[in-house]
Amino acid sequence: MQRKEIGGMACLVLTAMIWGFAFVSQVQGMASMSPLFFGATRFTLGALSLIPLLWFRRDNIAKQEQQRRESNKNPMVSLGNGGKVSMPKWLGNPVIVSIICGIVLFAASTVQQYGVLYSGSAGRSGFITALYIVMTPLLAFLILRRRVTMNVVVSVAIAVVGFYLLCITDGFGSITLADVVLLFTAVLFAGHILVIDTFGRHMDPILLSFGQISTTAVLSWIGSLFEGSVDWAGAMQSWFPIIYAGIGSAGVAYTLQVIGQQLVPPSRAAVIMSLESFFSAVGGALLLGEVMTVRGYVGCALIFIGTILAQIPVKVPKLLKRE
Repeated sequence: MQRKEIGGMACLVLTAMIWGFAFVSQVQGMASMSPLFFGATRFTLGALSLIPLLWFRRDNIAKQEQQRRESNKNPMVSLGNGGKVSMPKWLGNPVIVSIICGIVLFAASTVQQYGVLYSGSAGRSGFITALYIVMTPLLAFLILRRRVTMNVVVSVAIAVVGFYLLCITDGFGSITLADVVLLFTAVLFAGHILVIDTFGRHMDPILLSFGQISTTAVLSWIGSLFEGSVDWAGAMQSWFPIIYAGIGSAGVAYTLQVIGQQLVPPSRAAVIMSLESFFSAVGGALLLGEVMTVRGYVGCALIFIGTILAQIPVKVPKLLKRE
């Protein structure tokens, strides 16, 4: 395994940790704010936190953009069968790509917040949302024809069992509207991973992150104004959750996600980022005094095993190879 890929994996693990601990902040913020207004303030702060980095990297970004314009080439999408598809030139524009990523991110984050609100159960919501680790390789196979290796299939199965043991303690019960909403959330987060991997792999990570976060913030503000949920008094009550979720979860973590996904395959990236639920359990224990059951600890162990297994390359024995 190359050093760059190990560094990308470290970025994704840190992303999962920040997102996991942000779960506490999101719960606290929802106590006094609507999902859309919380998202608007959170992503606005996240975008502002990236402006100094954009200024610092302005020369590199300008040089990269000049090279893109001079090449005048259509962006290519690689398929799993070895083929390549030529895409329109406008899909190589970092502004347009960041807007597309932002639209998907806005849809995923907003639908998730409302799904959690309707469900009223963090464990149930967390498990259903975590199905994006299954959706990512499935969508990559269906849309991009990318092959799914056996170790990824096994690791995903182990991680799903771990999520079940960790999050579901009272059974699924009947399927509700909230379950359907959260299942759709998993599809959206899987789509967000694939969009970044397909169109943003060769773009400046800071610029792409700033663009998608800014797009999400703008759409969240529009939604908040439309539903009349702007509440500055509620925002003042939740100023710390907004700061952590904005600078940490949005500004830092989504940037690390973009960097990590440029170095790590999407199926493996999805499994690593699924550690978000594990770190949310750790955050609940450290910050809220929650104590997990033996079942919960077993679930955490299975998630860890599944994540490690996904990172181990599997070689097919020569006797099983077709001549």
